Amino acid sequence: MADPLMGRQDAAEALGLVAEAAGPYLAALPDLPVRDAAQAHLLKDLDGPLPEDGEGAPAAVAELLRIGTRAATHSSGPRFFHFVVGGSTPAAQAGDWVTSLLDQASGLWLTSPLAARAETVVLRWLRELVGLPESFGGVLTPSATFANLTGLACARHWWAARHGTDVTADGLAGLPRMPVFSSGYVHASDRKALQLLGLGRDSVRTLTRDDAGRIDLDALDRELAAAGPAVVIANAGEVNACDFDPLSDMADLAEEHGAWLHVDGAFGLFAALSPETAHLVRGVERADSVAADGHKWLNVPYESGFVFVKDPSVLGRAFGGWNAPYLPAPDDELVNYNMLGPESSRRARALPIWATLRAYGRSGHRAMVERHRDLAVHLGRTVEESDDLELMAPVTLFVVCFRYRPPGVPEDRLDELNRRLGAELVEDGRVYAGTTVYRGVVALRPAIVNWRTTEADVDLLVEVVREIGGRLLDQ
Repeated sequence: MADPLMGRQDAAEALGLVAEAAGPYLAALPDLPVRDAAQAHLLKDLDGPLPEDGEGAPAAVAELLRIGTRAATHSSGPRFFHFVVGGSTPAAQAGDWVTSLLDQASGLWLTSPLAARAETVVLRWLRELVGLPESFGGVLTPSATFANLTGLACARHWWAARHGTDVTADGLAGLPRMPVFSSGYVHASDRKALQLLGLGRDSVRTLTRDDAGRIDLDALDRELAAAGPAVVIANAGEVNACDFDPLSDMADLAEEHGAWLHVDGAFGLFAALSPETAHLVRGVERADSVAADGHKWLNVPYESGFVFVKDPSVLGRAFGGWNAPYLPAPDDELVNYNMLGPESSRRARALPIWATLRAYGRSGHRAMVERHRDLAVHLGRTVEESDDLELMAPVTLFVVCFRYRPPGVPEDRLDELNRRLGAELVEDGRVYAGTTVYRGVVALRPAIVNWRTTEADVDLLVEVVREIGGRLLDQ
C-alpha cells in the first residue's frame, strides 16, 4: 500500500466496517462474559513484524475488529464490577465517534471554535448538574488523576504565593515542604498527583480516628493551627465502601485556618444528582478545587475527567504564560483550554459529554444514579440475608463490600479463601469483581456503575461467588 493519500477513498469503507460490526457487538454485549478465556489466543495475532508494505485501511480495520470484538475485556458490559468503570451510553459512544471523525485540535479557540465552545457549554452543564456555583472555572482532563493533578497544581501555586514565590516561573527551590492533610480515604491518584508536582507521594499526612480511615477532625484542627498555609484533601467517596469525608466540617476548618480545600470527587460527586444521596456532598460548593471523572458514573468513554476551581484565574496562572510568541495571548472571551490545564494537545472530549447530557438530561442521569444505588441496596440485602456471605460495611452508594464466609471455615482461613476467590472470579470471566483489604480483612468490593447493569447481573455475581467459593472449599 502506498502513501495514505493514495488510499483516501478507503475511509468510508473502513468506517463502515466499524459501523457494521457495532450493531451485533452491542446487541451481544449484555450476554457476553466479561472476559472469554477461549478467545485469548487471538491476542497473538496483534503481534508480528512492522509491515513494510501495508495492506490498506479496510483490511487492517477488519483484522482489528476480528480480534478486538472477541478478545477484548468487555468492560463496557453490565457485569464488569471491578474498580469503578462505567460504560458508554449510546449517545456518549456516538459522540465519541463524532470526536474521532472531526479530529479537532481542541486546545486553542483558533484551531477549533467548535471544541472550545462545546467545552465551555459542557463545563457549565456539569457545574449545574452537581450544584457548584456558576463562578467556578474549570477544564476537562483525561481522567480524575489529571483532574486531581490540576486542582493540586492550583493549590501549589496558591501556597507558594503565600510564601512570596511564583512557582510557575521559579519552581519549588528554597520553599519548605507544602503541608498536605487528608483522611485515610485519600486515593492513590492524589498521591500520584503530589508526586508529579514534585511535592512527594508520601507528603500527605493522614489523620484518622479508626481502622476504616475516617478523618480525625480534632487532629486536623490542631495540625492546621500549627501548619500555616496548608492544603486539605477531602474525599467524596472512597473506593472500598463508598464512604465520604464530612465535607462541610472540613470546609469549616479550612476556612478557619486559611487552608486550601481540594475535594476528590472522582465518582462520588455525582451523588449530588439524587435527593437521596445529595447530603453526602453537602459542603462541596465551599471547596477551592473539585476533581471528578466522566468515564466513571457519568458513563462516557475513556478518557474523560474534569476539575473546577473556585478562583478561575488560578488555572491560568498555574498552567498558562508560556512566553511563546506563536501562541495566542490569554483571552477572557475566546478561551484557550490548553492554557488552563496540563495538556497542550487535546482531543475534543467535550463532545461525548455534550451528547449524553443533551440526550438524557438531568432527570435521566439522576434516574441512573438512583437505579444503581437501588441495585447496590438489593445486593447488600442479599448478602445480609445469606448464611455464607458477610457484609463488611453499610451500603452508602454503589459499592458493596462483602466477603465469602461459609459456616465452619476458621477465621484465619477466610482472607486466603477470599483472595483466591477474587482471582478465580477474574479467571472465570462471567463477572468481574476485585478484592481489597478493608479494616484488616480481604473482601470483595463490586462497584455498580454501568448503565446496562440490571438486577439479574447483580444476582449472577452472587451465584458465581457461591459456585466458585464452594469449589475452592472442596479443593
